[in-house]
Amino acid sequence: MVLTITMAVLADVAPLLGDNISASFTDTMMDSVGLMAEAAICNMVRYDAVTNWALIGAVEKVMMTEYVARSIALAGISYDMSVFTTRLEAEDMMNIHIWRLRAIEKLLIDQKTVTFIQGGTP
Repeated sequence: MVLTITMAVLADVAPLLGDNISASFTDTMMDSVGLMAEAAICNMVRYDAVTNWALIGAVEKVMMTEYVARSIALAGISYDMSVFTTRLEAEDMMNIHIWRLRAIEKLLIDQKTVTFIQGGTP
């Protein structure tokens, strides 16, 4: 499995997927969700973070990578919950991802964070 997106690699996503992820959740699906998450980040910060990935600081990259990886994991878990021990197990995992995604979104839309990502002083 290899992802072709910019902000995350499979090693970022795999621990967030859990052990019971459906084998039919393919690389292509992961890439598609990853592209959507990258686009969402670019829109939140009003900056092409994908094209300018090399210019973004390490700390900001970690936050963006987590956002993309959790977005992919959330999609993977919700793709087929029948492979989990119980539906509740899958929903608990999804709720954790949703909580972190919302927390990161709050940081990303903060104007100080936007300025910092774009190379300025907040």
